[in-house]
Amino acid sequence: MAEAMNKTTDQFGKTIDKAADRAQSVAQQVEGFAGRAAEQGREAGERVQEVAGNIKGAVDKSVKDQPMAMLAAAAAVGFVLGALWKS
Repeated sequence: MAEAMNKTTDQFGKTIDKAADRAQSVAQQVEGFAGRAAEQGREAGERVQEVAGNIKGAVDKSVKDQPMAMLAAAAAVGFVLGALWKS
């Protein structure tokens, strides 16, 4: 009887060890995925800031060089947004 109890206890211990190892492996995979996702998010944010800076520079240059054209473009954008808002 004691031998059967020891065998059962050993099997239970092995099963727990396997489950713990698997859980640790999954946790490491999730951590790696989260790290990669965070890095990609940072890179995307940097690219968005770069594009925004480029757009701001282009708008500033256009306002200085062609103020009436920029005013017309702003009015057109306003008209489209107003039409979309109303519908």
